[in-house]
Amino acid sequence: MKLTSSVVLNVILEVKMKYFYTLFLMFAMVLSSTAQASWNKDRFQCLKTQAVEFDGTIAEAAIATPELSTLVTALTAAGLVDAVNGGGNLTVFAPTNEAFNNVPAPILQALLDDTDLLTSVLLYHVVDRKIDARRSYFTKKVSTLAEQKIFLNRQYGAPHVNQSEVNCQGVNTSNGIVWIIDSVLLPQF
Repeated sequence: MKLTSSVVLNVILEVKMKYFYTLFLMFAMVLSSTAQASWNKDRFQCLKTQAVEFDGTIAEAAIATPELSTLVTALTAAGLVDAVNGGGNLTVFAPTNEAFNNVPAPILQALLDDTDLLTSVLLYHVVDRKIDARRSYFTKKVSTLAEQKIFLNRQYGAPHVNQSEVNCQGVNTSNGIVWIIDSVLLPQF
């Protein structure tokens, strides 16, 4: 499915967000209630862009982080939880709940209605190797699992992914690292 202005316009006309949004929020609240208290203690340290350690996988870290409950919902809907829960050395650029809230409702609905489209967007947030932002002092393009490149750079000394600001640049897990970002990255369709 090509995401064109006519598709977006049709989605706008057809979307009935009232019921979807209520169910979505209820599901997100259930997921966020599973957050681990020990992770919240380290969250402040991460906000200062220092690396923190999480004793578990990337998926477990996301589940334990209330600010990432929408991402967990999307990963579940796309059937990708096992992909970020497995072995390997991954880097996940994890959009916050606020980042998902800033996606226009029709586009978000189109993503949730089309599993292939949602999968492409989510895989655009994953790199198949560990990228430590503290060691990346230069501009570079990196291939994602969506087979498209993202642009890593520093603006005023702070790391960015495409135009997204990195809120936390180093949650080390048993199978990779998580960068928490302030917007949803959208690949080219």
